[in-house]
Amino acid sequence: MGNDPLFIIATLACVVVLAILALGIGSFAKGGEFARKHSNRLMRYRIAAQFVAVILILLAVFFGKG
Repeated sequence: MGNDPLFIIATLACVVVLAILALGIGSFAKGGEFARKHSNRLMRYRIAAQFVAVILILLAVFFGKG
């Protein structure tokens, strides 16, 4: 499973989701101009990244059972 390229890509997609989430939480906690300007955009990016990550996880599970 660790050598499966689809599994590695799905793991990287989860890390990207985590990074976007951390950036959004950090900017929300700090407040200020950056949070006002970019909080909705970060939320949209996180939702899109989560969608891609879930699809990749499902594909990895589906094709990994061979």
